[in-house]
Amino acid sequence: MAEELMKLTGRVQSVEGGRGIVGLNYEDLCIQPDVELPEGYKPLKFEMFDGIGDPKVHLRIYCDKLEGVGKDERICMKLFMRSVTGDALSWFNIENAPDVFYIQNLKKKPMETFREYATQWRSEAAKVRPTLEEE
Repeated sequence: MAEELMKLTGRVQSVEGGRGIVGLNYEDLCIQPDVELPEGYKPLKFEMFDGIGDPKVHLRIYCDKLEGVGKDERICMKLFMRSVTGDALSWFNIENAPDVFYIQNLKKKPMETFREYATQWRSEAAKVRPTLEEE
C-alpha cells in the first residue's frame, strides 16, 4: 500500500510541476537557469519583435534598454526572450523545429490564397534547423 501511495504521489507531482518529465524542469526550459537578476531589478518593457522587420534594429533598441543591467551577457540573454514573440520566439525552440522534408511537403489548401500559402510557407521555412541557406 505504501509503495502504491508513493507511485501515486510521484505521478501527481510530475503532472503538477513537470517534475519527472524530461525537458520540463526549470533547468531545461530556462535559457540561463543559474543567472540571478540584480537585487532590486525592475522588469523592463521591451519593444516586441515578431520576426517581421529588421532584426538588427530590434537588437539595437534592445541593447539600449539594457542600461542599468550591467554587461553580464548571461543576464542579457535571459532578458532577450522577453523581447521576442510569435515566429521570432519559435526560432529559439530548435528541439521542435521542422525539417526540410516537412517544408517540402507543405501544400496549398484549397481555400487558401497563394499569398496566404506563401506567407505560411515562409514562416515555417524560417524555423527549419539547419536553415535552408546553410545547406
